[in-house]
Formats: sequence, C-alpha cells, structure tokens
Amino acid sequence: MKALGLCTDLYELTMAQSYLQHGRTSRAVFSLFVRKLPANRNFLVSCGLETLLEYLERFRFGDEELRYLRSLGKFRDSFLDYLREYRFSSNVYAIPEGRIIFQNEPIVQIEGPLPEVQIVETLVINTIHFQTVVASKAVRSYLVSGGRSLVDFGFRRAHGLEAGIYAARASYIAGFDGTSNLEAGRRWGIPVFGTMAHSYIMIFDSEDEAFRSFAQTYPEGSVFLLDTYDTIEAAHLTAKLVKEGIRVVGVRLDSGDIPLLATRVREILDSQGLRDVKIIVSGGVDEYSIEEWISRGVPADAFGVGTKFITSADAPYLDMAYKLVEYEGKPKVKKSPGKATFPNLRQVRRFYSGTEMDHDETFRWGEAPEEGEELVVKVLEGGRLKTKIPSLSEIRELLMEELKRLPPRMSGLRKENYEVIIK
Repeated sequence: MKALGLCTDLYELTMAQSYLQHGRTSRAVFSLFVRKLPANRNFLVSCGLETLLEYLERFRFGDEELRYLRSLGKFRDSFLDYLREYRFSSNVYAIPEGRIIFQNEPIVQIEGPLPEVQIVETLVINTIHFQTVVASKAVRSYLVSGGRSLVDFGFRRAHGLEAGIYAARASYIAGFDGTSNLEAGRRWGIPVFGTMAHSYIMIFDSEDEAFRSFAQTYPEGSVFLLDTYDTIEAAHLTAKLVKEGIRVVGVRLDSGDIPLLATRVREILDSQGLRDVKIIVSGGVDEYSIEEWISRGVPADAFGVGTKFITSADAPYLDMAYKLVEYEGKPKVKKSPGKATFPNLRQVRRFYSGTEMDHDETFRWGEAPEEGEELVVKVLEGGRLKTKIPSLSEIRELLMEELKRLPPRMSGLRKENYEVIIK
C-alpha cells in the first residue's frame, strides 16, 4: 500500500521541523470537535474512526515522498531523517463510531509527542469530517422513512471515488439497506442493488422489447424503469408482461410528479392483482422529499437516495477543528472570539431521563463522576489497539440503539437543541 505521509498540509511539517529544532517534543493533546452544529442538524453521528486508524498505520514517508519534500528546499536533512523513521505511536481516545454526538464534544483526542501528533492534523480532520457529515445526513432519511427501504444511489455524484465508497459505508451505518456501489459492497459486504438506466430502454426499438429483453436476461425477477417515455403506458405494459408470466419484483420512478405518478402506477398494478410489485422512487430524493411524500400518502416502498445525500447538500461541511488542548500537562486554551476551545484531555458523560437522552457533560479526563454513561474510549495506546474494532454491522446496530434513546423531538427535521455542559 502507498504511504500516506504527503496526505497533509505543508504547515504541519514546517511546524514539526521547528518544534524539533527548538526542543518542543513533550506530550501534547489535540482534540477534534465540532464547535457548532449546522442550523439544520439536531445531532451528528460519529463516523470514520476505523478508517482513521487504518490511515494512521499507513501514515509514513517512503523514498518517493522524501524526494519530493527535499525538492521543496524547506526541510533539513535531519528533519527528513525524522520523517523517514516516522511511525504513529501515540494514544488515541475517541467516541466510538455509531454514537450520537453534539457540539463541543471531543470526537477524537490524540496524545503523544508534539511533532508526531501535529503532523496528522489534516488526516484526522479530513477522515472524520467527511464520514461524519455523510452519516449525519443519511440518518435523517432513515428517521423519516417509516421503515421503507433506502439505497445509496449517490456514487456517480460523489466528490471523487473514495468519497463515494466511504459514503456508502457511512450510509449503511446510518440505516440504509444497501448501495449501488460495488466497491463498497466488496470491501464491507454491504448489500448491492441496481436496476436499469434510460439508455438501456432507448437502445431497443420499443419499450416492450426492452422490458422483455431485460427480463430474459434476469428471469428471477426484474425491476423496470418506467419514466423513459410515458410512465402510465409503461405501468400498463408492466402489468401486461406480468400476466404473461414475466417475473417483475419492482418498478422505478425517476422523474416527474412523483405523488401523482406513484399513486397512478400503484392503482394500475393493484387493479391487476400485482400488490407485491414494489415502487422504488429515485431522482433528487432526500429526507425532505421523503417526509413530504410519506405525509401525503404516496405509495412508495423504497427510495434511491443519491446526489443530495452524498454531497450533504443542505449542510456540506461542519465547523470541525483539531486544536491543542494540553502540553506538558498544562491546559492550553484558544480565546479567539467565536473559536474558543476547552482545555485538557476530556471525558464525556451522557445523562438520561428514563430511557431518553437528557444532556451531556464533559470533564477533564480522570475527574468525571461515576454518574452517567462514559462515551470516550481509549482506542490506541502507544499506537497499538486497546480495544476490538467492531464490525460494520455492529456499528450499525449501535446507532440503531442510540436512535431509540433519542428524544422524539430531536428525531424530526425541525431544529431542536441539546444541552452539552462543559465542566
């Protein structure tokens, strides 16, 4: 595997070189947190920790990386020698993946020699930020879906191949049933789904020929795309083909007046006794449209959720920061207006009212009371795993349990606030 040493910003290395020159190599703690939730998010889903741990293992500088750094003319031979021997050997504390998190809570904290933990800043933010953004977007569709099936259709609109692959992982954690993304299916065993494109139908001389050809290739059960030409005519054609013995398990609507078309298609299918044929809706679907359609009684059985989910269109970024909070055992605080930080390595405790989340409190590590549920876990010690990494299905189940404890007022799309007390 390729070394990841250059997956960082220049200033991380220029600072590290100066730290080494001036003997600033003592124990430091950096904390990754979100200052403020977006205006349209009630909570976030912690996601990306397993990926980060994999990346930290691969964060090294090989000959190719060192040749490039030497060519910049900014780094001394002694520092390049330091980078050649770099291995991540620090402690990592984290809130596990699949937990619900809020503002000013330390998602990841890294403790170790200052140069070592400074250099990985960019990697840490990049990895946790993206998967947390996407998981937090995806779970909103899950919460309003009323148990209907959700499939990630976003790969083609993702901001790069790796973004699409990791978004599929995040969406599965967040309750989606599968993805169209084959690489994500291969890596993590996520169920994969797919139907047909308009181009398939347009290749044939008629929609009838296209549907029959597809069904001949997949006789065990096909999903027909209905809106290439005339959606209503395609629904009638589907019913006719089923009556002839062709097995159709579903139809997909990708455009048009979805409430009207889905209702009419359902009527056509039901009138022919085809109540088991599912209606799948795709094309610009997000949590807002899902909530609206369900409230209007639109007979959709499943949703293909793509562009708006995979780009987190309504909240594409978080105000996430990785800040120094402790050095040589002394608290470090940034006081900039609007960007103040809270010092020290910290623990988060969650308090409940009955079975529902009530509020969270953060404490200096080792000073938290016994009441409440501890969220922060020591994951790496000296660069080595301290705890078992859960499987993807285990992370998904953890989030499903978390959602049961979420106050009902916070599971909808209207903005609600949750108290986080800094002790």
